[in-house]
Amino acid sequence: MLKRINWKAILYGFLWLISLGGLVTLMSFIEIKKDEMKCEDIKVIIPEVDSFIHRDDIDEMIQKNSGPLIGRRLHNIDIHEIEEALKANPYIEDAKVFADMNGVLNVKIRQREPVLRVLNFTNQDFYIDKNGLKMPVSANFTAHVLVANGFILEPFGNRVDTLRTELAKDLFKTALFVEGDTLWREQIEQLYVNQQSEIEMVPRVGNHKIILGGADSLQTKFENLLAFYKKAIPAVGWDAYKTINIKYANQVVCVKNVIDSTLVTSIPKPAAKKITDTLNKIQDTVKTVTR
Repeated sequence: MLKRINWKAILYGFLWLISLGGLVTLMSFIEIKKDEMKCEDIKVIIPEVDSFIHRDDIDEMIQKNSGPLIGRRLHNIDIHEIEEALKANPYIEDAKVFADMNGVLNVKIRQREPVLRVLNFTNQDFYIDKNGLKMPVSANFTAHVLVANGFILEPFGNRVDTLRTELAKDLFKTALFVEGDTLWREQIEQLYVNQQSEIEMVPRVGNHKIILGGADSLQTKFENLLAFYKKAIPAVGWDAYKTINIKYANQVVCVKNVIDSTLVTSIPKPAAKKITDTLNKIQDTVKTVTR
C-alpha cells in the first residue's frame, strides 16, 4: 500500500521556502538602498557628562582619519577603520560606529574611567583606570579621583599601558576599594608611598596618617579602622593620634600626637559631622546585616 502523503508537512515546508525567499528579497532591497544611500549626518553619543573627550574631538579624529563623510555613499565609508582610529585615542576605551536607515552615522563612545591619579618618583603624572591600565592626564579635564604620590617607581611612557610593579598594583587595588565604599570615599583623600614602600593614607578629617602597608586583607584592615574610629575617636578626638597603623590584619597600633595647645586648630564642625554621620549610617547597616 502507498504511504499516505503528509500534506501538512509539505504545506509547512512550502510556507518556509516562501518566507525565506521573501527575506532574501527584502535583504537584497535593503542592501541596494544602502549602497545608494548617502551619509546625511553624524551623531556622536558620549554618555558621561564630565569627560576627557568632546564632540569636537570626535569630529576632528574622524575628519583626520577618513576625510569629510557628509554626502559620501555609506558603502564607501570604512566603519571598522573609523572605530580603530577612535579606539587609538588614550581616553577612549571602546567605540561603536554604525549607520541607520536614515543615512545617519552613529558614533557611540565609551571613555576610560580613572580611579587613581599618580605622581611617581620622577614627577611623571598619569591616571590608572578602572581596568588597571595607565593613561595620560589631560590639559582639558581633571578627573576628581584619589591621588597617590611618594616613592612610586612605576614608569609611564605617555600611552595606555599595563601596570608593571607590584606596588602600583597595590595602589590600584586600594583605590578601587576606597572608591567602592561610601564612607572611605569621603574620608580618604590621598595615598602616599613611604621609603619602606608602604602605602600610607591621608584622611580628610583628622590630623593623623593611616599606615596601610600593602593591599592584602583590605576588607579586614578597613573594618579594623572603622571599629577604631567608632570606639576610640569619640573619646579622644580626631587629632589625638599621629599615626594609626592597620597594616597588621589582627591589630591596630597607634602613636599618640603631641599637640601644642598654642597651635591647636579645631576641625571644621561640618566636615567632622559629615564623617561622624556617615560612620553612624555604616554602623546601623552593619547591625541590620548581622542580625
